[in-house]
Amino acid sequence: MPSFSTLKQLVRDEINQRTEEGAQTTGFLERWQLAQHSESLWQLYRELCALPLRDDFPYREPTNREAIHAERRVSMPLLACSLSEEELLDHLYGAWLGRVAGCMLGKPVEGWTHADIRRYLEGADAYPLTDYFPPESRTPPAGIPQPYTFCTKGHIYGAERDDDTDYTLLGLLLFEQHGAAFSTEQVGTLWLQRLPAHLTYTAERRAYINLLNELSLDEVPLYLNPYREWIGARIRADFWGYVSPGLPEQAAEFAYRDATLSHGKNGVYSAMFTAAMIAAAFATQDIEQMIQAGLAQIPAQSREAAMVHDCLRWRRECRDWQEALRRLLDSPWGQYHWVHALPNDALVLNALLWGWPDFEHVITIAVMQGMDTDCNGATAGSLWGAAFGAHRLPLKWTEPLQDQLRSALSGCAENRISELAQRSLKQAIRAISPQD
Repeated sequence: MPSFSTLKQLVRDEINQRTEEGAQTTGFLERWQLAQHSESLWQLYRELCALPLRDDFPYREPTNREAIHAERRVSMPLLACSLSEEELLDHLYGAWLGRVAGCMLGKPVEGWTHADIRRYLEGADAYPLTDYFPPESRTPPAGIPQPYTFCTKGHIYGAERDDDTDYTLLGLLLFEQHGAAFSTEQVGTLWLQRLPAHLTYTAERRAYINLLNELSLDEVPLYLNPYREWIGARIRADFWGYVSPGLPEQAAEFAYRDATLSHGKNGVYSAMFTAAMIAAAFATQDIEQMIQAGLAQIPAQSREAAMVHDCLRWRRECRDWQEALRRLLDSPWGQYHWVHALPNDALVLNALLWGWPDFEHVITIAVMQGMDTDCNGATAGSLWGAAFGAHRLPLKWTEPLQDQLRSALSGCAENRISELAQRSLKQAIRAISPQD
């Protein structure tokens, strides 16, 4: 049973969540402000859960697998992965390295705004960004601590632990245990076995608590979880693309099984979209083809799909990524919480559409825009690495990593990134083999 203060915050966030997904919540905020006891908050929560969607809500957003498939409208691009086994290993290594480098780039400024990041970099004579973050600035943003020194230029000796890479490793462990037939229940079991509870956040933490309390699998992603459309499922999505080279529909299916442990609606679509794009990257270097492969997996009338189409339109209409960012921040997608999937997916798309095919431009634009910077740098870097391979990655981004990745997962404290790529290759071959 949550404390009064925790429950009050969860109910406040649930009001936001139900409003965003189309329920009419007029009057609920005022009732929440007046609530002085847990009983009144529980009553509010029950009523919020029971609210129907507004008749004028323009989106159709199921979480059921069959309903998602029925709502798809974009044609699937014809893709075929023609990489040899040796080439596929290089691209998997590139995906891992790109993800880790992008994560490390964004880690020092997670949660900062674009304005704060620009001010910091200008005070270090480092704007626009062309390397890992400088450790000091003459103009640090007011009220914001200096970045983690161990994640800044000249202080990186191997990749630090981060949830954005812990979950990628967790996907590998899951696949090694269960193969392509893994279930959502098995995802939850592995969390409890390997993932420290205190290093879970937002939707994952709420789902973890629900697993510990032995709720049914249907209740785990929903009960007291107002963060079910936030970014968490997307940061877990990359590995499902790694084991589905050239098979975006398979990657989206794997991502769906993983995401529905903790997320719903656009939180799930975000993961499916991302996994499908990464799977497509092993078969094409055309970024718009990758985006279309992702769109083909999600409901055509979802907010996620509408956001993707807006990003594509801004690429046609704007002069540069900064103008596209302003359009994004002024749009409905810019009004969501900075950890929500929708604005962060838009930031990644903005980086891909304006930075492609240059690795440095892609990950630095992803991070300079702000919000969930480590997540966005990681996803953008992963996608680029899958498309172009480790041999094309600039050494200034990979040498500081020293082929090392630290992790908080039980039994996996120290890892060689090259070995993770080799293990991923075995699972990718297993996943595309007709006998598995």
